[in-house]
Amino acid sequence: MKKLIFLIIALCTTASYAQIDRSVQPKPGPAPEINLKEPKRFNLKNGLKVMVVENHKLPRVSIQLLIDNPPILEGEKAGVSSMTASLLGKGSKTIAKDDFEEEVDYIGARISFGSQRAFASSLSQYFPRILELLADAAINPNFTVEEFDKEKAKIITGIKSQEKDANAIANRVQNALSYGTNHPYGEYVTEESVNNIELADVNQFYRNYFVPANAYLVIIGDVNFDEAKELVETHFTPWTKAVPPSFSYSKPTDPYYTQINFVDVPNAVQSEVSVQNLVDLKMADEDYLAALLANRILGGGSQGRLFQNLREDKAYTYHSYSRIDNDRFAQSTFSASASVRNAVTDSTVVQILSEVDKIIKEPVTEQELKDAKAIYIGSFVMALERPETIARYAINLATENLPADFYQNYLENINAVTVEDVQKAAQKYFTSDKARIVVSGKGSDVLENLEKVSFNGKIIPIKYYDKFAKPAEKPVYNAAVPDGITVQSVINNYFKAIGGKEKIENIESLLLIYEGEAMGSKIKTEERRTANKYAQTTFMNDNPMMGIIAKDDELYMKQGANKIPMPAEMASDLKGAMGILPEYGILATGAAKLAGIENINGKSAYKIEVLGTSIQATYYYDIESGLKVKEATVINVGGQTQNQETTMKDYVSFEGILFPSIRSTMMGPQQVESKLLEAVINKNVTDADFE
Repeated sequence: MKKLIFLIIALCTTASYAQIDRSVQPKPGPAPEINLKEPKRFNLKNGLKVMVVENHKLPRVSIQLLIDNPPILEGEKAGVSSMTASLLGKGSKTIAKDDFEEEVDYIGARISFGSQRAFASSLSQYFPRILELLADAAINPNFTVEEFDKEKAKIITGIKSQEKDANAIANRVQNALSYGTNHPYGEYVTEESVNNIELADVNQFYRNYFVPANAYLVIIGDVNFDEAKELVETHFTPWTKAVPPSFSYSKPTDPYYTQINFVDVPNAVQSEVSVQNLVDLKMADEDYLAALLANRILGGGSQGRLFQNLREDKAYTYHSYSRIDNDRFAQSTFSASASVRNAVTDSTVVQILSEVDKIIKEPVTEQELKDAKAIYIGSFVMALERPETIARYAINLATENLPADFYQNYLENINAVTVEDVQKAAQKYFTSDKARIVVSGKGSDVLENLEKVSFNGKIIPIKYYDKFAKPAEKPVYNAAVPDGITVQSVINNYFKAIGGKEKIENIESLLLIYEGEAMGSKIKTEERRTANKYAQTTFMNDNPMMGIIAKDDELYMKQGANKIPMPAEMASDLKGAMGILPEYGILATGAAKLAGIENINGKSAYKIEVLGTSIQATYYYDIESGLKVKEATVINVGGQTQNQETTMKDYVSFEGILFPSIRSTMMGPQQVESKLLEAVINKNVTDADFE
């Protein structure tokens, strides 16, 4: 009997499946109903506005504090807001930092701070305590000299690590040129501005701007409104009532004509290209959603035209996107950008401009609009599951002058946008005839072709800037070398500059020890040289990480006890840089050539290239001083290319021979600055030193 029942069920199931025509796409169901629960509200006398949304589905609660101040110009002390953010949340005047962090960890909570915001989340059973901790850290910050010095050092290290980062330089220059450096969105943080900051400045910034006048506190989760109100009144009423100071700043403008603003980054392995313009877009604008959809179709994701063009069709880059921002305080920006190979920098500029121009002049297709709407609708619905999203929506309704039903009608309004609406938004917010095209890249590789770029029948003019957005002269590459200057004469001049050929020839062994810091670890390199042996070992926190050993006919890499033979071609190339100084190897190879004159850190330098099978090495010698100022290598192995550059400066004397006291090298994304600890000349060496 049971078998018969199962058989009947199976047959019925099969029959029901058979009735489904899987060749026909299912019709979409109705749009989900958006039911955003209206927050309960109350205000404190000090100006803090509080919103509470009860949601008892899960035993969790989130707390978000936002201080809705206009943008703040920090001037000669740019970075003070970052310093303030890094010091907030490190305990309070009543709870030491370690005790504060230990308690937050113990109850499985999270607390984080910015210079104008704070966030906390925990299980609802710990809500009273986590709210108290958040309020205490926000209202009674514990700004100590010790923590100030630590955070200041971290920020400066971060700035140094980005000195030659093409992406960081591009972002800084893009903002500075769009807004001007006297605008909050255009100013940038430098080592000098950070060094201008004292602990008193952090305290003053906090007192001026971390105030309740423009503050919103949103509590969402498994809480009771009456309990939440009582706790907020208890812990936030002591927050001193104050109004932040106000100031005005200039209104930026787009250029009068499309132009390329070029920044030379000699170490860049790819170019950063951004086509951008200013926009005056606010969430309350009628065409806000149409502008979002126009941007989505152009370059808002992997289905965007930019991505499909530059990656899928032409393989110029891994990705290319566009974005449009909104801001009720000031103008924001639209930008379309990509990081591309040097060889296609000029073509990328043309392709991005063409896509921007096309969406302005031609209507998008119905399918493109349908797909863009689907992405926004899906993202919107999924985002509703996150408490921080609900908090953001609540704050937006309170600050952006939006109608009360903005989010309830969001899907309906998205679906109502037409192809004509999208084109009108593109025409209003995008431009191809007054665009600022910021290109940061290796000028010696890209500038010649970039100067020939034309669009709509006109050559696009180029203006030149340094990495801090200040006007600069056009870079000069491979300037003509004066008659009589040769590889031999440049190296002889170098030998003379560091102490003289006679002293150098008396060196039988050399040990150089450099030490720096990267990613929170101490990085040390020991380099040993004799006439026919070489060993370089890199240590991380005094533990040997890897080494390169050359002796007799052996050349290998070493990791721990493992010896990894070098590929034959690479080994042959590396042997050309052995000896007491690599310059002896340069002369011995016979492959070196004087390739011209280049500008290195503001000074002219002779450029010597040594072309190998796997390794191309380039050395730069300052014309005025004769000293070596940079080494660059390009290594090609198995179809992969790796670039490395090391700059040298501040030479010091050891036993009458000059060595650079500072060497700067890229390690991953970070610039590592190493200082010379020791230079040991003619120390007795043994074979054990080259193992």
